[in-house]
This record gives sequence, C-alpha cells and structure tokens, in this order.
Amino acid sequence: MMAEGHVLNFSELDLPSDISKTLDELKYQHPTPIQSKTIPLLLKGRDVLGQAQTGTGKTAAFALPILARLDRSGNSVQTLVLTPTRELAIQVSASFSRYAAGIKGFRVVSIYGGQAYDIQLRALKRGPHVVVGTPGRVMDHIRRKTLRLDKLRFMVLDEADEMLRMGFVDDVEWILQHTPDERQTCLFSATMPKQIQHIANRHLRDPERIVIEARHTAAETVNQRYWIANGKDQKLEAIIRFLEAEHTEAVLVFVRTRQMTTELSEKLESRGYSSAALSGDMAQRRREQTVDQLKRGRINILIATDVAARGLDIDRISHVINFDAPQDVESYIHRIGRTGRAGRSGEALLIITHRERRFVKTLERVLRLKISELLLPSHEEMQQRRIDRFTQTIATTVSRSDLSSYRSLMEKFISESALPPVDVAAALAHMLDEGVEPLRLQKRRKLVPGRKEKPSKSREIDNGKQQDRGRKARNFEVTSPIEKFHKSSETDSGRGKKKTQIKSLPKGMERFRVEVGEVHGANPSHLVGALANEAMLDSKHIGKIDIGSDHSFVDLPEGMPKELLRDLKKVWVCDQRLKIVRVQSALDPVDERQKKKVKKGKKRAIGNTPKKHRKGSRPTFVDG
Repeated sequence: MMAEGHVLNFSELDLPSDISKTLDELKYQHPTPIQSKTIPLLLKGRDVLGQAQTGTGKTAAFALPILARLDRSGNSVQTLVLTPTRELAIQVSASFSRYAAGIKGFRVVSIYGGQAYDIQLRALKRGPHVVVGTPGRVMDHIRRKTLRLDKLRFMVLDEADEMLRMGFVDDVEWILQHTPDERQTCLFSATMPKQIQHIANRHLRDPERIVIEARHTAAETVNQRYWIANGKDQKLEAIIRFLEAEHTEAVLVFVRTRQMTTELSEKLESRGYSSAALSGDMAQRRREQTVDQLKRGRINILIATDVAARGLDIDRISHVINFDAPQDVESYIHRIGRTGRAGRSGEALLIITHRERRFVKTLERVLRLKISELLLPSHEEMQQRRIDRFTQTIATTVSRSDLSSYRSLMEKFISESALPPVDVAAALAHMLDEGVEPLRLQKRRKLVPGRKEKPSKSREIDNGKQQDRGRKARNFEVTSPIEKFHKSSETDSGRGKKKTQIKSLPKGMERFRVEVGEVHGANPSHLVGALANEAMLDSKHIGKIDIGSDHSFVDLPEGMPKELLRDLKKVWVCDQRLKIVRVQSALDPVDERQKKKVKKGKKRAIGNTPKKHRKGSRPTFVDG
C-alpha cells in the first residue's frame, strides 16, 4: 500500500498511451487520493475494498485500470458494475465512454429498470465490454440468459452501503454467486456496516483495504439552495425569477453541453440580460475575450460547461447557478467554489428534476449541511421589485446625471402644454414600458446612393451558423417542410436601400414582420432564440427568416394565438422591441374572381379564406 497522502501525476500511473492521451485532453493531471491508491492495485490484479465518500473520484479509480486491462479484441462481457440507482448507472456508463474515447471499438451498456427491454437486448447482442446496471435488471437479464457472465474478469460494487439501504443485499449476493470465482473484484462503500463487511469476506480474495477520510467541505461563505423543476422551460423561468429577486453582480451558469451554452445564452439575451456562452470548442482568443468581458462588467451572465470553466477565477462572480445538475459531489463543489472568494459571500442555486432529488440528499450527507429549498418570488413580488428598481434608478439618475438638456426640453413642453408635471412623468414611464424609440439617434453607417448592399443574412446563406468572429452557433438545419430556403433580398437601385422580397408561403405557415434588422445588429439566431423562448416553439418549427435593413420577416406556424402575439410585441431583440405583426397575404398575383366575391359582400377576411383562394395582392399587416 502506498504511503498516506501520496499523490501521483496520472502520467506516472503506467496507463496505456491512448488512455493517457484522453486524460490529457480532459485536463486530468493529479489523481485524487482514492485514485492514486486504487489504480496501481487494480492494475496489479489485486481485489480492493475501498471506503470513500461520493465525489472522491471513485469512478475513475476503477474505470481507468479496468480499461487498461481489457481484452479489446473480445466480444464478451468482461466487466460488470453494480450501482444502486439508474441515474448512477447512466453516470458510470458515461464515464467509461469518456475515458475510453481513444479505444477503438469499445462498447459499454447501461441496463436498469424503467427502460424498454428491447433497447437493452439489442445493445447486449452487440457484445459490450462493460455492463453497468442496477441489481434488479441485471438479475432479470441473467435469468433470461441475455446477459452471460461466463467470461467476466472484473466485478465492481459501487456505493455498496446504498444498495444495502435500498434492500439490494440479497440481490447482490445472488449476482455474485453467478459470476466466475477467478474474477477480480472491487467494492466501494462510504461506510462499512457488518453486512458489507460480510460480503467482502465471502466474495473478495485477500482484498487491499483503502480508507479515504471525507475532506470535502463547501465554502462557508456560500449560501446553497435548490429548486425542483418539471422541465427545461421551468428551469429557464426559475433562472429569470431568481435573477429578478436577487441582487447579482456576475452570474456563472453551468450547463451540461456545449450546445446548451449557446441556446441558454440566446434565451437570456432575448429577455434583456447581457450574457455570453463559454464552451470547450471556442478559440482561445475568443475565450479570453469573453472572460475579460465578464471581469470588466460588459456582460453579467456567463453560461459555461465544466470543462470550459476550469481555471476560471473571477472575484466579481456573486452567484453560481447549476442549470444542469453536476455528475457528482466533487464537480458540484468545484462549481460553487467559483463564488464566495476573497472573503466575500456568495450564492449557489442548484436546479434539479424530481428524479434528481437523491443528489441533494447525497450533497447534504457528504457536505454535512442542510441545503434549503428556494422559494421563488410570485408574479406580484417580481412586479413590485421592478417598480422599486425603477424608482431607485430615477433617484440615482437625478443625483448623478447631467439632465440640463432634458430639463429645458421638459420645462418648455410643460409650459406650452399646460399639463401637470406628474402626468408628463407618467407618460414618460408608459413610453419606456412600451419600448418607445430613443430620443437621441444612434450614429449609424452612411448609406451611399447607388451603393450595393451586402446580401441579407438568411438562414440559407450561413446554414444556421453565425459567421461573426468564428463563433459557432446552434445548427438550424432541420428536417422540416421548410428546410430549404431561397434568397430573399434584393437591392432597390433607386434608393440604394435593401428591400425584403416576400415569396410564397410553405403550407401551414404564416409570415410575420418584426421591427428589428441589420442596422440593429440582428441575425437569424437572435430571432430564433427569442421566438423559441417566448413562444415555446422548437427551432425546427420556425421557418424562413429574412433579415432586412431595419425590419425582418419570419415564417411561423399558422394559428398563433393573439395573446401570444401581443406578448411577442414587447420582446426585446438587439435593443429593439419586436412589434410583431402578421402579414395576411403573399405577393402573388391576386385572383380576380376572389376580389369580385369580396366586393359582393361576402365579408371574408383575406386571412380567413380557404387555402385554394389564399392569394392576395399586397401584404397587409394586422396586430396579433
């Protein structure tokens, strides 16, 4: 056994080169105590009895040496890992896949109750090297002879005390009895009750015992809370309300995938929050620029993955939000450690689903503290807080800003109109709430007469990928009736100004105009993000998008509710209200017979005509 506290570099653990390369790519440098003690023993073929808390790195401790010793040419099950829950089975299976990224032909399968048998049967027939499962479902497959263990070389019991608590001990005993005697066994448990010790004595061969004291402590300066959501949409709503209720400086939001960093950032931007995505596939220069923007306060919300956030050290981060729950306690501790630094207090919010409630209990047990459930503010409370912030902003503006030009303007207006000052102030507040255009014009590029403008930014041109500074955005390429797009802009040679051309609509779609365009810095992803979030539309249901100079057109499914359209009018994109209106007809030649029918008093609105008569003369705009 190695000396207490001795920690090696992964490069010194005598792992195969393809595994070592993967660890380098994952930025794994120093093994945890359980890893530095367990890996050499398992590589030598010894049985191991490990006592360690959740979050100490146990999965890598047994997965790495097992991967190193696998017969890669074999098509039989060589490793069986038992876990108490399906969530843990999925997690361990994913870890095996991640560590084996450089092993060609490696196969791992997770089997658990609640998943269809046919899915598992197909996966088992392909001959996996590793099977990870819960005791009950593993027993079923053994009885059905769909899981054969006659060539099993490695057996792992993960979180054995949890399986004991859940009543799986007899099942575990039965499974062990149906495995070869010459297998190598590894058992991990946070505690060592007599029943676990009994299993070890019966089924492990002269095991090396490893005890890792629990050293995990969350920062004392971080207030930790959790909230239970029913789905992704509720998660977003929770974040919005949380940000409304909390006094935040800089917020770090953790998600599970690179795609989600961009998607969530776009949704928050559509709600008026300054945010940016940070993912592992970003160029280093772009990553540095994004982090610098957060440090300088140019953005206040950063959406990141675990890999992208490694090494992030920013004092002004006041809140950490776990939009997606981390894989283990260790990752959680690393995440929330990004706030509450330099003696400052911090806030941490964990958003979980009902299936992830167990993770909160695990956190409380390991961290030895109570994590309270968050009570989100009601609509009325949010409204009052907005009013409070508005009045405070007025007071701050009066005390700190030069208002001389505005004061003279208001004095002249009040004098000439004879309106009470309070009514004028109320009107200004109303105009602000409705998103009236700014009083001062923003300086924009000159339009040279006769100058040919750049082509419109349509989803056809960039195939759903932003070309801005090499940033990768969501892929808008979808399998839908409207996946092929045509160019939709032409130059008005008389004025040198871009004109958006409207062509025939795909079946089942309606066209809408929004008052945001190229001069505002808009691109298709901005509109998709706003519409997908506010209208709860999947991006594949959002049709053609044509970005004009100062307005744009977007195709949406027929029958959009009026209430929804009224809400969409007030949505902000690129500092502009959408002010969305429906285009009743396309620019197709009008059906003269239909015109006569309308003139004869049939009083049928163009938008309500049967599909075979839905051709109109000119685009007509109506409020939602």
